[in-house]
Amino acid sequence: MKVTETNLKGCFIIDPTIYEDDRGVFFETYQKERLDTIVGYEVNFVQANQSLSQEGTLRGLHFQRGNYAQAKLVSVVKGNILDVVVDIRKDSNTYGEHFKIQLSEINKKQLFIPKGMAHGFLALEETIFTYQCDNFYNRNSEQGIIYNDEKLGINWGYPESKMIISLKDRELPSFSEIKL
Repeated sequence: MKVTETNLKGCFIIDPTIYEDDRGVFFETYQKERLDTIVGYEVNFVQANQSLSQEGTLRGLHFQRGNYAQAKLVSVVKGNILDVVVDIRKDSNTYGEHFKIQLSEINKKQLFIPKGMAHGFLALEETIFTYQCDNFYNRNSEQGIIYNDEKLGINWGYPESKMIISLKDRELPSFSEIKL
């Protein structure tokens, strides 16, 4: 397994060790002790989610505030996405900066996203996306940032006219308007 910390402190790319032979492929998607060692603290996942998105679907940028903030371990089971993380930790040196990476069924990369980050992804083809969370979802704590915020300047690398975005995500506030 290869682990690389991104430009956002505490956010890690995890490249699993892949075992392949004439029967197929095997790799470990989660091992608690190893993940705890990587991030430097104990992570206890309490919820696992999966979504199916058609090509062009943009979901995000989402986060949960306060006591319901979530760390996540995200990956792609089938397909290909552009995954984007924004640092919303006011005391961070990278506050307001973002990181993006392609996650796919081919590269099998995972991304560990610590609490204090907004997260979103764009499906580059029909995709099954999975993520584990260390806190339960709470509707009253849910918030987000508009995907095309000028201050964040995220280049999604995809024609906006072809993006499929929910009304809820189209109406998210700008980065400067979010309440943390």
